[in-house]
Amino acid sequence: MIKNTFDKEITNEIVARINQLNPITQRLWGTMDVAQMFAHCNVPYAYTFTPENFKKPSFIMKFVLKKYVKKMVVSPEAYKQNERTSPSFVISNARDFENEKALLIANIEKTQQLGATYFEGKENFSFGLMTAEEWNTMFYKHLDHHLRQFGV
Repeated sequence: MIKNTFDKEITNEIVARINQLNPITQRLWGTMDVAQMFAHCNVPYAYTFTPENFKKPSFIMKFVLKKYVKKMVVSPEAYKQNERTSPSFVISNARDFENEKALLIANIEKTQQLGATYFEGKENFSFGLMTAEEWNTMFYKHLDHHLRQFGV
């Protein structure tokens, strides 16, 4: 079930799950450590809140992303373990646990505070215009997948 990240109670639940993690929490699958996972989870928020910091996808790439990838990202079906990710989401260098954690929590709380109305009809960097429900699904599903990756 996709929970509503625009709901303060759900935001608190997600933050509580994040707060159960520490720098040495072991993953159940994949290759990232916790700090890298936090950095990875911050990527969609960076694309959302600071899109000017990234090179926009070409017309053809955006068409492909909207036509094929968006369906997977905004569907309620959970991601599979060890699925490949977009190269721009790959985090292979060491990251600071506390900094990435604080940024992720700030991003989650900012999203909740802005609310569904802010996201309704907002353009996504890769997928074009999206409904608030699609934004919610994208954010929650991604976070939940990676929090489950670390057992919380």
